[in-house]
This record gives sequence, C-alpha cells and structure tokens, in this order.
Amino acid sequence: MMDLMSGAGSAPAEDLIKDSSEATFMADVVEQSQTVPVIVDFWAPWCGPCKTLGPALEKAVTAAKGAVKMVKINVDENQMLSGQLQIQSIPTVYAFWQGQPVDGFQGALPGSEIDAFVERVIAASGGEAPGAGLDDAVEAAEAMLAEGAAVDAAQTFAAVLGEDPNHAAAYGGLVRAHIAMDDLDQAEAVLNGAPAEISASAPLEAAHAQLELARQAAGAGPLAELTAAVDATPDDHQARFDLALALHANGQVEEAVDQLLDLFRRDREWNDGAAKAQLFTIFDALKANDPVVLNGRRKLSSMIFA
Repeated sequence: MMDLMSGAGSAPAEDLIKDSSEATFMADVVEQSQTVPVIVDFWAPWCGPCKTLGPALEKAVTAAKGAVKMVKINVDENQMLSGQLQIQSIPTVYAFWQGQPVDGFQGALPGSEIDAFVERVIAASGGEAPGAGLDDAVEAAEAMLAEGAAVDAAQTFAAVLGEDPNHAAAYGGLVRAHIAMDDLDQAEAVLNGAPAEISASAPLEAAHAQLELARQAAGAGPLAELTAAVDATPDDHQARFDLALALHANGQVEEAVDQLLDLFRRDREWNDGAAKAQLFTIFDALKANDPVVLNGRRKLSSMIFA
C-alpha cells in the first residue's frame, strides 16, 4: 500500500486528551503548549451543547495523531480559572501555542468546522495534520485526471482511501476516474460502497450526478436530428429535453442548460418537472462556483419567483 501519511506520529489517546484543573493548568496547558498546541474545552455537566462538542473535539484531536493535544476544564469546579480567562459562556474553546491563546470559538460547531479549527491550530504551530498529506495526494490525482491519466489517478485515489477510508474527496475522485475510463458499472459499485458517514457529502453527490449524466450520454440521440426536430416544432418538449441530453453528451454544457431553461419556461411541470431535475443534476456535477452553475441558477430562480 502506498504510504501517503506525513506529519506527527501516533500517540496514545490518554496522552492526547486529559481533564485538568486550576492546580494543573500551568503544566497541562501553558508548559505543554511550548512544544505542541493544546486545545482547551471549557464545559459543564449541565451544558447541553457541551455534550456534543466535547466528543467531536476529542475525535478530531485523536485523528490528528499527536499533532495537537486537548485539555478539558469543568467550569463549575474551576471558577477562579474561568474568571481569569474571562469565560462568559460555554462551551468555549481556546487553543494555546507556546503559552498564549492563538485561536478559539464559543458554542457548538458542525463536525467539518471542528476539523477545520483543529487543522488551523496545527498549522499555526508550524505542524501538519496527518490528513494534509492525503489532501496533497488527492490534489495530485485530480491533476492526473484532468490530464487524461485516469488509471494513474484511480490508483492514487485508491491509495488515499487505503489510509483514510472516509476521505470523501478521494472517494468522489475514484468514482470520477472510473467514469473517465468509461467503466460506469465499476464507478457505480464504488459509489454504492461508500461509507454511510460520507455518502451525502458534496464530492460524492457530485460524483453521483456525473455518473447519472454519463449514463444518459450513452443513450443520447443524434445531435443534428434533435436540433432539426426542435427547430421544426419548438413545443416538442421531449425533443428539446433529448436535445439537452445530446448537447451535454457532446460537451456543450452551457447550451444544454439553456435548452433546459427554455423547456422550464415553456412548461415547468412537464414530465414531473424533468427540466428542473435535470438542471440540478448538471449543477451538482459541476463546481459550485462554475459560471455555468451561477448563471443557470440565477436564471432558474428568476423564473421560479417571477
């Protein structure tokens, strides 16, 4: 298996996460943060959001494998310390590096923002989270895929997944690599095998949309004949829809979107709203900041709310 990991080595969980107090705060946080960043979670047993934030933070710190440590402070039992650090509401989280607070937040955060916070703290100390090496490998695989080296890209995406089976970007990339190799059945098998934790993530949603479009492309009709049919009978909704599929299969994405928008304008309810559903499939397959997506969504919204 390709070794893509870099950064700090693993460390036992009991060394990474501990409860602390006013008596041990200097040793556990100030002194410890001279060599490794320390995240401090101020919590209380009666605090509802603390019960979800604390375990999520612990999971992210454990995943960092020693690049950061975590200390938990019960504010009810350490009121003097809480006052000195001006803790006004909980949960409050501070990150210390070399004895000084360098980052922090209040309230519960979603998992993705917690992961980003931990990575930011590690980066502030000059360290590198274990996942950073994997992200670099995914970026390299994406470049391979863009250059047409789909087999090499698939091997690199698979190697990343060997290190981190829940790496959503690598999973989505592996699906798209198989699509590029015109192996749609394998792409679907990979997609269906994705862990439940990442099945609804943006990279997998995009890969699913691209797979659906690839299957449509395989059955797309002749472009010239469909164009002539729409020109001859502009209200032939099925012909216009089929033309949009053929245009997309031919790489004319913006033109396909225009035809679907025209179809939506003519009859938004046709075929159970097929034009709108197809537009969303195309949008999901592209990057959110793609001009085709931005312009298409704006035009669609103007028709919906007109």
